[in-house]
Amino acid sequence: MKGFAVSFALLIATLSCASAQTIPDLKGNWVGKGKAVVFGTNAHHPGSQRASDPARVREIEATQMVEGQDRRVAWGHSSSAAADTKEPVVWALSSDNKSITGADMDGYFRIPLLGRDRMEKCYVHNGTSPTGSVVAPCYAMRRKR
Repeated sequence: MKGFAVSFALLIATLSCASAQTIPDLKGNWVGKGKAVVFGTNAHHPGSQRASDPARVREIEATQMVEGQDRRVAWGHSSSAAADTKEPVVWALSSDNKSITGADMDGYFRIPLLGRDRMEKCYVHNGTSPTGSVVAPCYAMRRKR
């Protein structure tokens, strides 16, 4: 019985350590490239197209600067190669320490963390955005060290 109690205590300690995983540090500059499908135009997808014109697929190069973090919430600014807007962004990290939900001034992020310095950043905004454009990109990002 004593052996069972010791084994049970070790099991509980192991499970407690596993559930108390370290919250990842998200701070730093993240860069990446990917494709976006766009109706209309905005600062990151310039042109003369209107939202009623056919969709276009564009390459986008983005930078995410995570300037602060308090446990599971983070904040910073984002820009692209087309527009250095430094748009404010906020993120919330889920309890699995691998999934981020976030927002900027006119859209939303879904970001799975793929490793310590890798993520896939997906973003959407709809036609109610200030520009009236509709955008959906996903791109792989790496933290610059």
